[in-house]
Amino acid sequence: MNPIHHNRRALSATEIVTQLTQINGDAAQGWKLIDGALEKTYSFANFHETMAFVNALAWIAHREDHHPDLTLGYSRCTVRFNTHDVSGMSVSDFHCAAAVDALQKA
Repeated sequence: MNPIHHNRRALSATEIVTQLTQINGDAAQGWKLIDGALEKTYSFANFHETMAFVNALAWIAHREDHHPDLTLGYSRCTVRFNTHDVSGMSVSDFHCAAAVDALQKA
């Protein structure tokens, strides 16, 4: 497991806003805080591309041992991260969200 996930704790509201600003940067459409989770919807041309993204995301989640909730459709995937064992959001959520974003840049 990545050391970033050890000794995690719930982030404060200020820390969450800081992390959210860092991960979104200048992006017009980025990660959002929705019902206590970090959420983003990715769009694709077809089901094959959607599933390729999901499979790559699954590899990241397995490697990091931090698993998001996913909602799939033909040409979209919504990804939600929160940290159940701290009953909130942790640095793990933002770390994994950044790794998922990197899939689109590859």
